[in-house]
Amino acid sequence: MSHTPLVQLEAAAKAQLEQILAKGPLKPKDRTAIPQQEMPSQDALDRRGNMHQVALGYTPEQARVEAMRCLQCKNAPCIAGCPVNIDIPRFIARIAEGDYRGGIDVIKETSVLPAVCGRVCPQETQCQAVCTVGKVLKDVDLSVSIGRLERFVADWEREQGASELPEILASTGKKVAVIGSGPASITVAADVRRAGHEVTVFEAFHKPGGVLLYGIPEFRLPKQIVQQEIDTLRAMGVEIRTNFVVGRTRKIHDLMQKDGYDAVFIGTGAGLPRFMNMEGENLVGVFSANEYLTRSNLMRAYDLDRADTPIYSSRKVAVLGGGNVAMDAARTALRLGAEEVHLVYRRSRTEMPARVEEVQHAEEEGVMFHFLTNPVQILGDEDARVASMECLRYELGEPDASGRRRPIPIEGSNFKMDVDTVIVAIGNNSNPLIGQTTPGLELNKRGNIVVDESGKTSLEGVYAGGDIVLGAATVILAMGEGRKAAAAMNEYLSR
Repeated sequence: MSHTPLVQLEAAAKAQLEQILAKGPLKPKDRTAIPQQEMPSQDALDRRGNMHQVALGYTPEQARVEAMRCLQCKNAPCIAGCPVNIDIPRFIARIAEGDYRGGIDVIKETSVLPAVCGRVCPQETQCQAVCTVGKVLKDVDLSVSIGRLERFVADWEREQGASELPEILASTGKKVAVIGSGPASITVAADVRRAGHEVTVFEAFHKPGGVLLYGIPEFRLPKQIVQQEIDTLRAMGVEIRTNFVVGRTRKIHDLMQKDGYDAVFIGTGAGLPRFMNMEGENLVGVFSANEYLTRSNLMRAYDLDRADTPIYSSRKVAVLGGGNVAMDAARTALRLGAEEVHLVYRRSRTEMPARVEEVQHAEEEGVMFHFLTNPVQILGDEDARVASMECLRYELGEPDASGRRRPIPIEGSNFKMDVDTVIVAIGNNSNPLIGQTTPGLELNKRGNIVVDESGKTSLEGVYAGGDIVLGAATVILAMGEGRKAAAAMNEYLSR
């Protein structure tokens, strides 16, 4: 996939904008005739050697031209496709007019993390999947670029220094504890604080931000953006306590019965890595994607001049999995100096759950994909270090419970792959600590917290949301769960 230089994209967008404005009022067919705006990005060969953002964001002219592609549908299917129900046509209309302040204000009516969601949310399977423009053009890839427009106005606000704190109602005297500081928890903390309640966020790590900080690499989500969201919470009066492990430092019942919290939200995510239970997973050089990415992202192992975080020196890396975490691990390994990175996935490209854009970026950067392939065992040398990996080839059968075609092993197709590092990225389970230390808290068989439609758990005054309820999901789905729980908590505290 080739990328047009920024200067050419900017010049083309300026010319397009002048032509569109000269036409006067646009008819629907005029709007669908406007070409989709290409996102400027770093050159693939350059970016695989640095941690800077890959996607550079729209220019103002590009944003306005892209916004003018929106048909402003009366039924607005895109709103229903958004887990937090952003009024998408209204914010896009503001951008088309050049009213960027108005655009970000519309988004902030329902979303507290637009700069994050504009970068990492899978819009192509949510709001953009149902966009009327994509349907008219018979290609969902040609839908209005809603996520890129969201990112544009969020970045505009930050770069202008024009961020505005939300209105906070008079103090109610009620106290709320929020456990974890990922996207669900940030959403709850903001919404509950807006209602006038005192809010304390308890974070187990030494820095707040949850998966936004430790899970998503700098080249996809700059940590400065996450820090600004945390700073906004603090400016709203939210207290954030780090190095505080609820279930160890303090139990949930203690927070309520001894410390006087009137309600609790559990947003501890799904951070317990899964492995494949195959021979050789205990060799030196085998990592969960969680550990690998946490060392690089949270502990900045890539920053050799300013961090002493140890990270394994690899020459040939195999990443197991096909989701966004697998893409993040593979692309991080390249940036940490690996000569070769192989991504091994047991289904075909069509079944990969990773975002199409992330897969394209990984390919451009040199990640080698091995579809319909799965490891059988990891082989070590005399020092118990990874030396190679035995794999088996697969073919696709009938769909399984997930709706994807089931991979079936091909007998006798075994082969060896020469690697010295294996990163397992096949998903995560919920950390069991909260469940083990909270009597009466109902869990399902997977260890996720059971909640009703409002996010209420089996315990009075205790709510939960995000990956601890859904299993490993997306940032925007976690935010949607947090928004529902916050509304229920505010109603509960008003009784």
